[in-house]
Amino acid sequence: MMPIILNTPDPMVKVRVMTAKDYSNKALKTLHRAGVLHVEESEELRPVDRAAIENERGQVAELLTDIDDVLVYILKGERISLGEDIEVIYTRPFSETDSEVRLLCTKLSNMHQRAVKLKQEAEGLKGLKRYLELLGQQADLRLRDLNFSGSYLFSRVFILPGETYETCYNKLKDYLFGSMVATMENETVLHIIAKVENQKIIESTVKDNGGKILPIPDEDLTLKEFMGAAEDKIHSLEEELAKINEEIEHKTRENLEKLILFREALSAENERLSVLEKASEAKYVTLIEGWIPENNVEDTVSELKENIGYVFIDTRKPEQVEEPPTKMRNLTAVRPFEVIVNLFGTPKYREWDPTPIIAYSFAFFYGLMLGDVVYAALIMLFANRGLRRFVDDPESEGFKLFQRILYISCGVALVIGLLTGTYLGNFYELFGIESLALAEGIKAILGNPISFIVLSLIIGLVHVNIGHVLALIRGIKEKQKGVAPGKAGLFILQIAGIPWIMHAILHVDIPLLTAQIYSILLYIVLLGVILIVASSVMQKGAFIGGIFWLFDITGLLGDVMSYCRLAGVGLAT
Repeated sequence: MMPIILNTPDPMVKVRVMTAKDYSNKALKTLHRAGVLHVEESEELRPVDRAAIENERGQVAELLTDIDDVLVYILKGERISLGEDIEVIYTRPFSETDSEVRLLCTKLSNMHQRAVKLKQEAEGLKGLKRYLELLGQQADLRLRDLNFSGSYLFSRVFILPGETYETCYNKLKDYLFGSMVATMENETVLHIIAKVENQKIIESTVKDNGGKILPIPDEDLTLKEFMGAAEDKIHSLEEELAKINEEIEHKTRENLEKLILFREALSAENERLSVLEKASEAKYVTLIEGWIPENNVEDTVSELKENIGYVFIDTRKPEQVEEPPTKMRNLTAVRPFEVIVNLFGTPKYREWDPTPIIAYSFAFFYGLMLGDVVYAALIMLFANRGLRRFVDDPESEGFKLFQRILYISCGVALVIGLLTGTYLGNFYELFGIESLALAEGIKAILGNPISFIVLSLIIGLVHVNIGHVLALIRGIKEKQKGVAPGKAGLFILQIAGIPWIMHAILHVDIPLLTAQIYSILLYIVLLGVILIVASSVMQKGAFIGGIFWLFDITGLLGDVMSYCRLAGVGLAT
């Protein structure tokens, strides 16, 4: 909805501040100074509040781990000069720091994970090569022969600790058709061939003795061929790993200052949350809650962190069942008219703020009814000089807003007075001056009672229907039963009924409308009435709705006719 007609209140955020009880008064003052509304202090933390502190501390620890994982590529002891104050980072909302750190570390972390994967692959290949080299010295078998599973026989390569090999082999030898053994340092490589039916017993015995199965690649290569291929693969992996490590170091150095700043700020945050966590366990922490406009969150969080040593701040959007306070956000020229809106009741948080249309309407109606240059100038002078004598505090915000309402409204009256040439009425005629009007057409309309009344009715018709259109939109959004047909009926009744009444009762014909069209308009009027009746029954029930539909029609007529007072007061002045 465009704010030139309606506005919506400032989006609010629930802010929850947890701090040591010694800091509660300081926190309350800071929140009030920052413009937080409906501030309330709770004596004791709920379990969910303690969990919130623990959760944020966990997130801080996770971010610190991410940063440390990246910084391992920088030599220890290297000195870094920081161009920005850590306090600037520390006082920012945690959500901003969280998103920036994650964005900074994500690419570096992905590269780091790739480097770890390459390193593990290279080390695994080196280990496999080392074991198979021992077997290759005895026989140049094919890889598939080392890890074979058939319907009758199978073969495997096991790695056993040197101290358990003899014991394990004595348990296995009766099941084996053949074996080949090689030793290195404190490990023994054992290649066996046995029956498939004994496979589970053999593998279980190996595992019980601290052994493991050596994974053999499923490739049609001899051991010697594999040794050569493995050596090339290891060399390729190490080259790729070196390039990635070099790139990681380069990227890390590019963002090194930021990373260090974030690490120091997060370390301070982690320490602060740790103290609060321990204090909450000892019931030495207080909770303060309130509502703040969304666009003020960052400044408020910064101010709290600057003024209070140990504080945890949690912000969230309002839930559907909550009713936050209303803070209007109108343009400077329109803001004074919030006073008039508040006289009838401040709009709720999820309701529209009618201040813009109230501002235009009030100023225009006031100007139309006063419409005199001298009167307008005198009221403006009184508002500026004399009105302050009748109030206790002329410097209060309410008084200044009321002054601005008078300035704006009298400004409109002054313009209309200039256009119609009204100076203390027609006082200038006493001096033989016929007219001082700048716009004779406007003077003719506002000077003739009938034309002024017609203008007032047209204004009323437009103004009232704006209200009905807004009510229709709201009814559709809130899925109110029967609102749409009722409002549609009112619109149809006016569109068809006004021309028909002008023709049938006032004997005034509208150009382009023929006698046949006027006869059709009567049926359209009946359709509008049927829709209004149906809507009233749907909303109020058959009995009450069957009676009150009449008041919808008479209410519309009364609302529009009430605008005749514009002409009445305007002509009187």
